Amino acid sequence: MSKEAENPPSTTGEDKKKDDFFQDLSAETGVTEIESLCMCCHEQGLTRLLLTTIPFFKDVILMAFTCPHCGYKSNEIQSSQIQDKGVKYQLQIRNKKDLNRQVVKSDTATILIPEIQFEIPATTQKGSLNTIEGFLSKSVESLRHDQPYRKAIDENSWKQVEDFLAKLEACIGGQFAFTFVLDDPAGNSFLENPSAPSEDPNMRVTSYLRSLSQNEAIGLATSDPNGEVEKEEKKQEQPQEEEDVKSGVMTFPGSCYHCHAAGETRMVLTNIPYFKEVVLMSFACDECGYKTNEVKTGGAVSEKGKTIQFKITTSEDLARDILKSETASVTFPDIDLELGEGTLGGRFTTIEGLLVQLIDEISKNPFMRGDSSDSAQAARYQSILSSLQKFKDGEEHFTMIVNDPLANSYIQNLYAPDPDPEMQITEYVRTFDQNDYLGLNDIKTENY
Repeated sequence: MSKEAENPPSTTGEDKKKDDFFQDLSAETGVTEIESLCMCCHEQGLTRLLLTTIPFFKDVILMAFTCPHCGYKSNEIQSSQIQDKGVKYQLQIRNKKDLNRQVVKSDTATILIPEIQFEIPATTQKGSLNTIEGFLSKSVESLRHDQPYRKAIDENSWKQVEDFLAKLEACIGGQFAFTFVLDDPAGNSFLENPSAPSEDPNMRVTSYLRSLSQNEAIGLATSDPNGEVEKEEKKQEQPQEEEDVKSGVMTFPGSCYHCHAAGETRMVLTNIPYFKEVVLMSFACDECGYKTNEVKTGGAVSEKGKTIQFKITTSEDLARDILKSETASVTFPDIDLELGEGTLGGRFTTIEGLLVQLIDEISKNPFMRGDSSDSAQAARYQSILSSLQKFKDGEEHFTMIVNDPLANSYIQNLYAPDPDPEMQITEYVRTFDQNDYLGLNDIKTENY
């Protein structure tokens, strides 16, 4: 048993904050060592644990096991909780530099390359932290390991695998462009964005609601041979009377995404003047204290998208209400900063409140400090933080652009119903790709 395991540092129990455990990765970051059983030779090996933070992602636990007796080695990465939505990353690989991006693949994630019909299932290379090139190289190594046996048994199969390995090695060599897809129903996987906090033009990140089968696969729902869960879901989806919906706050049962304890979700339907009806939903867990809130717009899908350009010149402008939907991107052209769709989620707050949340998110980025930081990148982040702080304090005028292809975002107009002299609203026709991304091309409303 190592000294770290025998004499763990003293803590204050519940008073010890989470940040004391999950630290930025640096030379001083502590590693915990624990003796554990080797599953190959059943002798005692050594497991090393490192609790750290991945920028723009979350806190993770890195585990590495080595056995001095048989030489067996393994490593794994785990997240602390299952997210409320699944996540899907789609990256266009155009050069060798893209292959060096870091990837966190949880034990529920699947990697796909549709151009060559290649898949790394959830059960393979699970719980891994590697680069895109590293994942593909490991697959090549695994496939090539059994090639002598295939050639001895079935030469035709050996030839097919050789042809496929040539395609996979061409991907690793950067000989042609391809699409790298990372799909995780648990939402605990991650694909690095070198342009963060700005949006990556070559990467699309999509959050989605899991199906019942996906919930069963990740352990959130038990098997339901009689279809009772599906019947209950359909029962809950039945529309209520309109007067009941608008009468006040409604509550319905739900479960905490953090500790899975039973709780209540509160929902209210309200109307924003000169905009539209919105649905406000919130959940607070009495067991662990976890809280979440979400804003959804009601009504039909708008025929056109909308861009709102607003120049903030006074402290009163900072106090204006803003509704940022999940499909909206926010741009600050004065500092060349863009928040992609889904960043910060759906928010109903003030402009000052949005700046405070953005400053808080960027300040947590470990790339700004420690051994993991790059001097140029750290200086870029510090410059952005300094500018955002001046915007929040009203020391500098700035322009904010909210672009929402579904026109579900809103900035309060104090001159309504007259136009605001500092606000420019532009409607535009969505492109085919935007409609396809939003799933509108698959909606059939005629002759159905």
